[in-house]
Amino acid sequence: MAGMNVLIYQSSSRIPLGAAVTLEVLGPLILSVVASRRWTNLLWAGLALAGVVLLGGGGFDRLDPLGAAFALGAGGMWAAYIVFGARTGRRFPQADGLALAMAFGAVLSLPLGIAEAGGRLLVPSTVALGLAVALMSSVLPYTLELLALRRMPAPTFAILMSLEPAVAALAGFLVLSQALSAADALAIALVIAASIGAVRTRSKGPSSGG
Repeated sequence: MAGMNVLIYQSSSRIPLGAAVTLEVLGPLILSVVASRRWTNLLWAGLALAGVVLLGGGGFDRLDPLGAAFALGAGGMWAAYIVFGARTGRRFPQADGLALAMAFGAVLSLPLGIAEAGGRLLVPSTVALGLAVALMSSVLPYTLELLALRRMPAPTFAILMSLEPAVAALAGFLVLSQALSAADALAIALVIAASIGAVRTRSKGPSSGG
């Protein structure tokens, strides 16, 4: 969780939010393809790869390379979070496992925040804003995700989460005034289409109990 958050924030400070989340979501997509072990999912993975290549203008020359690398790293952390989050949800009946994970992640990331912001972290308005961001971007969504992971297979959850690029692109447009080109919108749509195709393919497969 700490690695995923730190990396995606570093990425979104360098490249548009929609592009960052599109690259990040490749982690859950690859997890679903590997876990499903169905050849048809390779087609969906290829479609997602085409979307990423399109997003990068054919050679990622339109994106900051470091920002793109941070987003891909966040995707790897996201895939690991899904795997371990599912196990945590089964091991801890309530949200206490999530609370422990968040507290540990905060301790790990605190030195980075101190090094970056220093004394500004002691400003009351900054602390209040940080608490609000923590509540809205971590505590609430991760709690809902943990509840969802208890009720569905991790690969299916990973694919459903890939709708986030569209939400991120919309948030970037409305909140951050980050315009999307037609190519960017098409790239995000390809990744989302690949995700939907993969989850439909998985749903048509044989049940685990059969």
